[in-house]
Amino acid sequence: MKAHFTMFAHYNRWANERVYSAARHLSDEDFRSDQGAFFGSLSGTLNHLLVTDRVWMRRFTGEGAQPTRLDEIITEDRLTLAALRAAEDARIIGFVEGLDTAAVFGPITYGPMTTPGSFTQPLAALLAHLFNHQTHHRGQATVLLTRLAGRDAVEPLDLVAFQRVSGLGVT
Repeated sequence: MKAHFTMFAHYNRWANERVYSAARHLSDEDFRSDQGAFFGSLSGTLNHLLVTDRVWMRRFTGEGAQPTRLDEIITEDRLTLAALRAAEDARIIGFVEGLDTAAVFGPITYGPMTTPGSFTQPLAALLAHLFNHQTHHRGQATVLLTRLAGRDAVEPLDLVAFQRVSGLGVT
């Protein structure tokens, strides 16, 4: 199971690098323009992903930034956002690679941002959510990039393509 999450942590970084590479080619206006996505713009979508990863990593580790809103805009500067994204991806990889089997299946208790109360779930289930959430919103980001910059704006994000080039997940 740890190897599975290690692969997803590295895939997450690889896919984010591709999305951010494509975003660099947009005008500032296009990057920030409301395109009708759940978080409005590509900037809003990418900020949301960074916010939620920070929220989950704080829950997992007790360390790091503690955003208070899911729609928080950390920065609209793409270079700064890309650097923060790269740092968070490295943090996620380091966290996952440092886990042992007991920790992967151990409980995490957390309080949601949007409702009162607390929940306890195995870390494995929450890591699955973290990586699935990234994929969900990266898909939205890809639609926005395609709308703004054309069909070939983003290199393919297929997991199998990552597995082939990285060797992770291939036996």
